[in-house]
Amino acid sequence: MNDKKILTGITTTGTPHLGNYVGAIRPAIASSEEQGRDSFFFLADYHALIKSKDRDALRQSCLEIAATWIASGLDINQTYFYRQSDIPEILELNWILANFTAKGLMNRAHAYKAAVDENEQADPDKGITMGLFSYPVLMAADILMFKATHVPVGQDQIQHIEMTRDIAKRFNHHYGEIFVIPEGVIDRNSSVLPGLDGRKMSKSYGNLIPLFCDSKTLRKYVMKIKTNSIEPGEPKSTDDCLLFDIYKSFASESQINSMKTGLENGMSWGDAKNELFELLDDQLSKPRLKYDELINDPSFLVKALDEGAERARSIASSNLDQIKSAIGLGKLS
Repeated sequence: MNDKKILTGITTTGTPHLGNYVGAIRPAIASSEEQGRDSFFFLADYHALIKSKDRDALRQSCLEIAATWIASGLDINQTYFYRQSDIPEILELNWILANFTAKGLMNRAHAYKAAVDENEQADPDKGITMGLFSYPVLMAADILMFKATHVPVGQDQIQHIEMTRDIAKRFNHHYGEIFVIPEGVIDRNSSVLPGLDGRKMSKSYGNLIPLFCDSKTLRKYVMKIKTNSIEPGEPKSTDDCLLFDIYKSFASESQINSMKTGLENGMSWGDAKNELFELLDDQLSKPRLKYDELINDPSFLVKALDEGAERARSIASSNLDQIKSAIGLGKLS
């Protein structure tokens, strides 16, 4: 085990899209290939229960997300790749941590406050489950279970890292330096990819481009990207240009310069969209074949996740024994 431990969780809701790939999958895989660190990647299926109660959709999403990471190049032999629900020690730690977590801290969680704000004043907690309310505690258990030192997150998740740090410090105050205090890492180099309508690419907005759809479907999505009404032959600016923003997230420097020059010289939007489609189709064709192979015969995925869970549990079990011993719940003799 290395001193530096990176942990990333992927909630199993929905099918991965280009935004997921550019903003999380690609940079995380690149990070995992660096020397001197251990990387933990898990499918956060318990977290998914907060948003989805559809068991078939949950299972399918687990397979699709696992296949996406492997097809995208994740080396499962050099990382810890597992399903959250296959590590029961995490939920045991979740309860332990709940007893070191102030309710007032949970009251300040952004997701909980947003849900309350959407309700009528007569019943501010209408429809809010304990899963949503205590989500940050489970996230803390995910992180502290493996003594992660660095946790890559988006700006909207940084509060949860601060809560994890707070919980860990409270525990350590009582029982000594048991937990590592993790750092949240915001990747300034990763891109937030715009969707078809210009907003952040998201399933909730219905503006995404699926990562591994077939070529014909990919072309249809690309042709839907919103552009302005400037005619062919007229110069087009690449500032605030959705199509160009997506293009440069996949293109080389020379390709980016060529596209920029072409648009400034009057390239039509249709031709620009076709260039984007060809770029995406070329880069995604090989991993798409691997993805389809894995989805059509998921036995490899099941085996990979089972083996990953076994490796991860050996660490979780040892760490949990230490935690339980510290609080007086270890073996009595």
